[in-house]
Amino acid sequence: MKKLLFIMNPVAGQKKANKSLPDILLLFNQADYEVITFMTTGPGSATQAVQELGGEADLIVCCGGDGTLNETITGLLRAGLDIPVGYIPAGTTNDFASSLKLSGNVLQAAKDILEGEPVPYDVGRFGQRYFSYVASFGAFTKASYVIPQNIKNALGHTAYVLGGISELSQIRKEHIRMEIDGQAVEDDFLFGAICNSTSIGGILTLDPKQVDMGDGLFEVLLVRSAQSLEELAECVRAVQSQKYNCEMITFRSAKNVKIWASPDMPWTLDGEREDGHEEVEVENIHHAIRLMQRKAEA
Repeated sequence: MKKLLFIMNPVAGQKKANKSLPDILLLFNQADYEVITFMTTGPGSATQAVQELGGEADLIVCCGGDGTLNETITGLLRAGLDIPVGYIPAGTTNDFASSLKLSGNVLQAAKDILEGEPVPYDVGRFGQRYFSYVASFGAFTKASYVIPQNIKNALGHTAYVLGGISELSQIRKEHIRMEIDGQAVEDDFLFGAICNSTSIGGILTLDPKQVDMGDGLFEVLLVRSAQSLEELAECVRAVQSQKYNCEMITFRSAKNVKIWASPDMPWTLDGEREDGHEEVEVENIHHAIRLMQRKAEA
């Protein structure tokens, strides 16, 4: 009998997956898997579970939000394991799942994992940490980790939108120098994202035609500080239309990004806070994971 390590965050999202737990486990058992179930107990516990228990598994499935997926992937990479991963999205925003169009129905997501095939995807390394889809700074990035979990559960995605709006009065520009695949960029920025996703915080979306999550490259989006309301309006229109052709926006693909910034400027990695760095390097790890996905219909 094959072995499956099932990691679940019981407080993710609106706890919508909890009532389906028996049915999820039944599906796995019916597919001839012996299931080891681990409920996360706090930050880092999913990573620890993968490192300690993942080596005996034929498949690892996590159920939760972007943070749970991040910890699962971190455990895999730290342990040096090459084991397929399944993801049942049950968080508040689920940016990674939205980018790949994974089912939001937890039972259907479990079926898709069992009936799917492993597809290779890239992962980012930010200093000593990993991220599955985004490292960001500036406007709107604090909402994901500042808003308490019980508020997220009660308000869902609205919590992120409200959190983002409340940040508008607190937005400050950050002076940052970058080398994007060796090309220097330096300016005052309101927002920046080094991402491998079409959705960021459920607020900002990138053109799916410009994003390939397995091509060995990030998409780097930088928004400069506006000097007037007209410039800000132009920037908003460019982002909304996914046509990044205004002077305040830098948008390009890259494998490696070196960053010099204030150590007091916090980052967000997959929705979780990361302390500031005076200098940090971000690297794309090509085809670092294999994610179980249902075959696309012809």
